[in-house]
Amino acid sequence: MKRSAPGPVALLLALLSLPASATTLWIKSDPHYTPAGFFDIHICHWPDRPNFYLMLFSTTRFTEVEGVEVFYPDGRPLAPIDMNRYRIVKRAGKPEKHVFITNIALPANPPGGWYRATIRMKDGSTHHARDRIEIHDMPMATGLLPAPDSMNIPLPAQLSWQPVAGAKHYQVFIWDKWQGGKEIFKSKILDEPRLILPPGLLQRGGSYKWRVHARDVNEHVELGDFNHGSLSPVVLFTVAD
Repeated sequence: MKRSAPGPVALLLALLSLPASATTLWIKSDPHYTPAGFFDIHICHWPDRPNFYLMLFSTTRFTEVEGVEVFYPDGRPLAPIDMNRYRIVKRAGKPEKHVFITNIALPANPPGGWYRATIRMKDGSTHHARDRIEIHDMPMATGLLPAPDSMNIPLPAQLSWQPVAGAKHYQVFIWDKWQGGKEIFKSKILDEPRLILPPGLLQRGGSYKWRVHARDVNEHVELGDFNHGSLSPVVLFTVAD
């Protein structure tokens, strides 16, 4: 039985560019893809916990998969991916996909290199995927404007932040407090440390929260969706009437 993933997992899914066709890219020899599905592993730097591995496996063949084991570059077992915790992705005109995510605390001296996943199928067959991890620390975005707890500011035309060392791409999330904290905007992948706000998105008298996800790469053939990512603390601001 599926267990509902908590809120942070939903955000993780939003951060990941979920591939549309594993088979097509597998034919192109991307090591993250197998006929059984897509494997990726990242190092994440979040404000509310120590750095951790985020391990992901997505597949349309979820009824056929027995389990997924992840290994360090030297062959030692890292951890299995939890097959009881997943999110369902439904796409118009395409098969339903299940996305399995497991977070594991980073060890004191994490090794760099090619991490490997072994996907075991219920028919006894196996598939192998790989993802290369480079070890470094991705700082969180700072200098966010509007700044934390800015109150009754003029209606902003953009959100901005200081460039993050090592980051080439960003994604912004915005929530509306007056709509029960509902997420009202998720940006496309940005190449600059600023977001031009869509007209009419924010309203006078509104109260909003936002944060920035920084990533080093985007859909890299060796490093996957991204290698290292960081998430800024949530910033609250209100707009004057």
